[in-house]
Amino acid sequence: MRLLLYAVLVLTIVPIQTTLLNHVNILDVRPDLGLIAVCLVGFFGGELDGLLLGIILGWSQDLLSAGELWVNVVSKGGAGFLAGLAGRHLAHITPTVLLVGLGAISCLSNLAFVYSMKISDWDVIWHAIHSKVVIQGIFDAALGTAVYWLFMRRSSADQMAVGGHY
Repeated sequence: MRLLLYAVLVLTIVPIQTTLLNHVNILDVRPDLGLIAVCLVGFFGGELDGLLLGIILGWSQDLLSAGELWVNVVSKGGAGFLAGLAGRHLAHITPTVLLVGLGAISCLSNLAFVYSMKISDWDVIWHAIHSKVVIQGIFDAALGTAVYWLFMRRSSADQMAVGGHY
């Protein structure tokens, strides 16, 4: 079942990211569904699942984007691995923990993109950090936490319904 879920994520996230999310933005920043999915899988599936899904999603994003090759592979794979490490070492993942963790991982991932552009002017780097990286981190963290909250709410409602039949 888990393999089927990962296959569906790989086959749907990149097309949704490139088509529908071009119209969803806040301050000209779009959410990174691939990063959000990889982090959620890492938090709940472990380091290996997060790393492998991150590499596959990053590779498919690199194939379909005009950006620098291998940046998505490295950043998404690393994000999945970091989220898996964090998920393994935390006793209980709450929405607040997920919000902070996903925001930090998103900012680190976006800093990799800023670094890959090889900018030498510190003013341009600072502008990219405060106008894109931080906003992207907040946007990704809020969306990922909302997805987590919806799934946890749905699963707790399902457990209550099943529990009532005993």
